[in-house]
Amino acid sequence: MTLNVYLSGEIHTNWREEIMQGAADLDVSFSAPVTDHASSDDCGVAILGAEEKKFWHDNLGAKVNAIRTRKGIADADVVVVRFGEKYKQWNAAFDAGYAAALGKSVIVLHGADHQHALKEVDAAALAVCEDPRQVAEILRYVLSGELPV
Repeated sequence: MTLNVYLSGEIHTNWREEIMQGAADLDVSFSAPVTDHASSDDCGVAILGAEEKKFWHDNLGAKVNAIRTRKGIADADVVVVRFGEKYKQWNAAFDAGYAAALGKSVIVLHGADHQHALKEVDAAALAVCEDPRQVAEILRYVLSGELPV
């Protein structure tokens, strides 16, 4: 069985790489949003033309990025959503809700300090992890039935 895993959320740390390394020997295919912050912010105006107001600049980028995000979530068997420490990832919360509404298996990844703020997101998830290693171990268990050593 191959698992298609979409890695959504925070883009300022290497959590994606940690999960991919931990699952390197598993039959897993990973996808993710564009993680270059400037490209993600500016894709709409770079492709469709400049906007004077920041709202419309951001709106164009959000819509162009949504094409990739919707496809990645729709094709995923598992959606991992990471909430980082530095910024509020409202888009990550939206991705978690979208994935849950589609009936996707959602794994949420965040520190204990976000537990209260994300209680509704956590309640919709099938697992809540604090470390990328735990996500890789869940993927290993799902695919092989093996528990961590």
